[in-house]
This record gives sequence, C-alpha cells and structure tokens, in this order.
Amino acid sequence: MNIRVIQWQDALPIRHKVLWPSKPALFCKVEDDELAQHYGVYIDDKLVSVASIYIDDNRARLRKFATLSEFQGQGFGSYLLTHIFNNLKEKKVTHFWCDARVESCGFYTKLGMKTKGEQFYKSDLPYIIMERFL
Repeated sequence: MNIRVIQWQDALPIRHKVLWPSKPALFCKVEDDELAQHYGVYIDDKLVSVASIYIDDNRARLRKFATLSEFQGQGFGSYLLTHIFNNLKEKKVTHFWCDARVESCGFYTKLGMKTKGEQFYKSDLPYIIMERFL
C-alpha cells in the first residue's frame, strides 16, 4: 500500500462509483478541484481510496473522500487520513473539517473528530459537520 498525490481527474471515477453512482460523473467534481490537494491509496498499482483537501489559511476541508467498496473496512481510509493529518500539521494547518454523511460518523469519530452543529441534507442524504483540531 502506498499513498500518492494524484490529480482530481484520477479521483473522479472512485468518487462517482462510491459516493454518487446514480448521478452523472461530473456531479462529483467540486468547484476549485484544480486548486485542491488530492491523495490516493494504491494497492498493487490500483487506486482504491481517494481524498481531496481544500486549504484556506490554517483550515483544511475534506471533500469527496471515498474508498472502493471491496476495500472498505480494511484500514485504507484511516491510513490515508492519518497521512493527510500529518502533512497538514507540517503546513501549520490547525483545523480539519468535513461535511460527513451521518452513516459515516463512527469512522470519523475513531479518527478523533467530533460533530458540530445540526444535521442537514444534501441530495436527500443526512450530513453533519465533523471537525478536529490538529
């Protein structure tokens, strides 16, 4: 397993397949993807997990984090986010946050993140903000 910096276009197929398979692929493109930092976990040269980070001063936002279903529950996503936390600390980023699907809160809690605010909806799915200070 290794982590590489990737292009947003490399992340798009996994984002689409995992997060919004019923929507058009470009639904998974985020405004300013060209400016974000994108990471991927590779297993035997196969991209299996992606995460995109949008940095604004000392704050970083995770968007479109996804792991192929057949690789979920094996620690790849946790490994990727831990790697990202360490990189962000080196860049003096102090606050990390995301809009988390409510069904994924347990995963983020295990990584030291806490909920903030009230639940809200995106495309009929419940979300909540989760954050962590680095």
